[in-house]
Amino acid sequence: MHYEEYRKQDGLGLAALVQKGEVTARELVDLAIGRIEAVDGKVHSVIHRRFARAREEAARGAMADGPFRGVPFVVKDLDGTLADEPYNAGTRALEGYVAPHDSEMFARFKRSGVVIVGKTNTPELGLVAFTEPALHGATYNPWNLAHTPGGSSGGSAAAVAAGIVPLAHAGDGGGSIRIPASHCGLFGLKPSRGRMPMGPDEGESWHGFVARLVVSRTVRDSAAMFDATEGPDEGAPYVAPALARPMREEIERPAGKLRIAFSARALLAERTHPDNRAALEDAMRLCRELGHEVVEAHPPIDVEPLRVAYLTVVAACTAGVVDQFAALTGKRAHPSQYEPVTWFLSQVGRYLSGAKVEGARSTIARTTRKVAAFMRDYDVFATPTCATPPVKIGELLPKPWELLALGALKHASPTVVGPVLEKSLFALAETSFAATPNTMLFNMTGQPAMSVPLFVNAQNLPIGTQFVARYGDEATLFRLAAQLEAARPWKDVLPQL
Repeated sequence: MHYEEYRKQDGLGLAALVQKGEVTARELVDLAIGRIEAVDGKVHSVIHRRFARAREEAARGAMADGPFRGVPFVVKDLDGTLADEPYNAGTRALEGYVAPHDSEMFARFKRSGVVIVGKTNTPELGLVAFTEPALHGATYNPWNLAHTPGGSSGGSAAAVAAGIVPLAHAGDGGGSIRIPASHCGLFGLKPSRGRMPMGPDEGESWHGFVARLVVSRTVRDSAAMFDATEGPDEGAPYVAPALARPMREEIERPAGKLRIAFSARALLAERTHPDNRAALEDAMRLCRELGHEVVEAHPPIDVEPLRVAYLTVVAACTAGVVDQFAALTGKRAHPSQYEPVTWFLSQVGRYLSGAKVEGARSTIARTTRKVAAFMRDYDVFATPTCATPPVKIGELLPKPWELLALGALKHASPTVVGPVLEKSLFALAETSFAATPNTMLFNMTGQPAMSVPLFVNAQNLPIGTQFVARYGDEATLFRLAAQLEAARPWKDVLPQL
């Protein structure tokens, strides 16, 4: 097989060729590795290479007999662990650490039949929507190397967009599947809370904000991997509603006539870029042409308290993760191990009282009720996935004066500078959502949400449209996505590196 044919196929297409004997898993692995060696010097998506093990596993047919048997795959260096492989989570605190076991999600990936050729870059602890960690350096968008692929699954999205693999693992605590899918011209669906396994090391992550799946070039690949991985693992604290049928079957069913609400207003910020408005308007025109009822409406949310609530939970959980990593490595946590923003958030998390964290959770719970009531009248709610096109590399990094301010707080005790820390968190809440304000609401509410690649702007940068369904209703999203893909195919709309 030539590389051009490899790149034209999605994951299920490659698996079918393996099953027919038209290509071997070892040949596919060699093609993926060859592509990494050819382009990853520019894109910098794969940070841990697993070439020898992948070749050996493919050569002896060690893959499971699943829907993706023999298909090359990469996993994010966060949101799960791979046995006997490095696990850094983008932080110096875990340099040299090797995971002792597979997380359940990664075990299910393996049971789908994929061959894992490497691990992908991620921002430190997955805290930001761009992928420029100090530990590994920036990942670049294959559509334009001056721009970010988004985050925190930026390495995985860049690997798929660059043609290294047809689909890749991704995780989403505030948009980290949908944002890089939007920036890289891919399909990405965040499942409902409780749909995917989180064990054995977590019951939930970020108080239930985090969900995991993949970014892919086709809807059917995401549907098939959803089917291969969904369902609770042992000891799960809660479970998403039962599904009527597999998503591979759902995407073959008609979408029906949906009532779709849409809003171009930024959900947790002040402004939406004209290109992102244009992307939404284009998507709504297409939905009307497909027979759906499209209505402009906006959910009733109280923006400022919700922004603070989100960051309060993330700060508290960051403090907890810093402690967990210290326990893993046996090394006391120190500011030199972490980037300034990460350490700042961990300090805030140590200062915040349990009452304030509980107050944040109550704010989120009230909002979840309001959004659920809003969704009674609509099958789907649509927004621009992001409020701006992909920004340039470095544009979202802390400014020099911000680094100085964070440095001044770095070694202070949280109990001494707590009020300053908390005030700084509120200031961060006003500015940190400007580029990506539309995704984290649905991590808080637990609803399934997807980014669909229907638009490219005049600068040849992809801009996705986000579609959100009621809690537990991934089926509606997958049926709609399949309909949109059939109406306007995007699989072969590829960047030229």
